[in-house]
Amino acid sequence: MKLIILDRDGVINKESAEYIKCVEEWIPIAGSLEAIGDLTQAGFTITVATNQSGVGRGYYPLTELTRIHNHMLDLITKYDGKIYKVYFCPHTPSDKCNCRKPAPGMLEQMQADLNINIRDIEAYFIGDSLRDIQLGLAMGCKVFLVTSEDSHGAETLKTLTPEISEQITVVRDLAEATRRILHA
Repeated sequence: MKLIILDRDGVINKESAEYIKCVEEWIPIAGSLEAIGDLTQAGFTITVATNQSGVGRGYYPLTELTRIHNHMLDLITKYDGKIYKVYFCPHTPSDKCNCRKPAPGMLEQMQADLNINIRDIEAYFIGDSLRDIQLGLAMGCKVFLVTSEDSHGAETLKTLTPEISEQITVVRDLAEATRRILHA
């Protein structure tokens, strides 16, 4: 198995400091849906692991988050892409749960669902935050940091220690990460 784990906001769709609270606010980043289609066609299993504390904060209900994810999944299929499953944490940082990135809960559930050990397969984590990097590295993934203006990646990059920087690949967007993965 070859696995791609994607953060959602800032990787697939444009990030918003005000949270993505409804389907109308979910705007795909140029080239991201096509990239997911290319990865799917190349035989990768693709998942999403996303912190969605807006649910826990009361900014939007779980039903709207489900609508957003269903909209995203529908659009991805138009590019011959498929997401195996969207894993999300609805909790706030103060909840101290085991599923909010960088905690491993979402990826542990993913491993159980797929009957795999991420460390034993070709696995990539593509995100735009330090939490994404920390979780991806802790789970043994090859990590890509997205730095486009539609993400938090440029700010994240400024905060990285040289030790962490040496362990990741910095890319502009999901399309560039996809090209690098497929042509490695």
